[in-house]
Amino acid sequence: MTESLKTISPVDGRVFVERPLASDTEISAAIDKGGRAHSTWKNTPAKERALMLTGFVDALLKKKQVIAEELSWQMGRPLRHAPNELNGFEERARHMISIAEDALEPVSVGDKEGFTRFITRESLGLVFVIAPWNYPYLTSVNAIVPALMAGNTVLLKHSAQTPLVAERYTEAAKNAGLPDGVFQHLHLSHTAVARVISDNAVQYVAFTGSVDGGRAVSRAAAGRFIAQGLELGGKDPAYVRPDADLKHAVSTLVDGSYYNAGQSCCGIKRIYVHASVYNDFIDGFIKETFSYATLGNPLEQATTLGPVVRTKAAEAIRTQIAAAVKEGAKTLIDEVRFPLAKAGTPYMAPQALVGVTHSMDIMREETFGPCVGIMRVSSDDEAITLMNDNRYGLTACVFTEDPKAAVAIGKRVDTGTWFMNRCDYLDPALAWVGVKDSGRGCTLSRVGYECLTRPKSYHLKHLS
Repeated sequence: MTESLKTISPVDGRVFVERPLASDTEISAAIDKGGRAHSTWKNTPAKERALMLTGFVDALLKKKQVIAEELSWQMGRPLRHAPNELNGFEERARHMISIAEDALEPVSVGDKEGFTRFITRESLGLVFVIAPWNYPYLTSVNAIVPALMAGNTVLLKHSAQTPLVAERYTEAAKNAGLPDGVFQHLHLSHTAVARVISDNAVQYVAFTGSVDGGRAVSRAAAGRFIAQGLELGGKDPAYVRPDADLKHAVSTLVDGSYYNAGQSCCGIKRIYVHASVYNDFIDGFIKETFSYATLGNPLEQATTLGPVVRTKAAEAIRTQIAAAVKEGAKTLIDEVRFPLAKAGTPYMAPQALVGVTHSMDIMREETFGPCVGIMRVSSDDEAITLMNDNRYGLTACVFTEDPKAAVAIGKRVDTGTWFMNRCDYLDPALAWVGVKDSGRGCTLSRVGYECLTRPKSYHLKHLS
């Protein structure tokens, strides 16, 4: 009997999508097709690749409203927010297409009498992209479009929670006229994923997901000497200085904590507030949370906070909150105000905790849901020490009116991206990178193309 994946919708608990998993024969055929397509695609001029990939983006955007509703059913994002996913997808894709020709140009190393010398950027081959459900287009586009623009072919395995995303990509690739085999998707089991990674035809693996998942990818690639791009999540901190615009800090951090039901790798999970503004910040945060969050069916336009992805995930977050309270933390948000939030369901009220310490998991381990811990600090030095006291390092931010102080603090914080007066955002012109257990490698920006190509040196000696 053929195995299948089943996508259980967090909206109502029913099976929303069921698909057969790829067989060994289908896996082998896809890998072979991707490898053969690479020999032609890599020699296609960058301008032609850009035209086809622009059509690929356009084809997806034509389905924006249908895709938005599919996202709500598959992973619970409120319908009023779901189109933003495609807006971000478009921004990143078009930026990476626009800079590709220049970013992929040969590198000049200067004149030397009697010699011509330069470095080219060569495509790698077949790139295997393993994408998550929480931002299924925004995360996958970071690898897919640059990989294709660099002359690689792509095989996509999307999360079992969002399989329709992979199918929409394939549909768009066909409509845009991408040659057969240049972009493919497969629905795969974990065992099959390891098999694909270990295949000699696969030359790069781009994975977004958990730390344990990243370790599994590394194990599967062990001994193959291929590069891996791993984006593994975070426990991202914010620091509110005494000179911060408090109203802006509150509204930004409430959104950064609760948007997408807190299911964001770079969402805010820890907030450190200077003692001089702490009480005012707490009062404002509570009021803003009640104003911001309308928990409900994500298919209803009034809803701003949908369910988390599954009941099991909700229970893990509730356990983390309960453990912190048992250790002395205090919840700020009265869940009575959110009657849909019930144990045994994926619907959760937003929550903020004070009285937290770094001995609690709520301040140390990733919390993939609408919950944030808030601590009082007495100085920049204390805030920096606490921000660095974590195994993750994806993004971090400071709220201040002093750019010089922001840069000085940022230099001391171990993070891949440092923000001033904003959070939970990805600028495609900047390198997207994590440190520590948040991963390795880089996507987006000109730097991202360096990870998806290899340098090849040309050293030509002239005899006359």
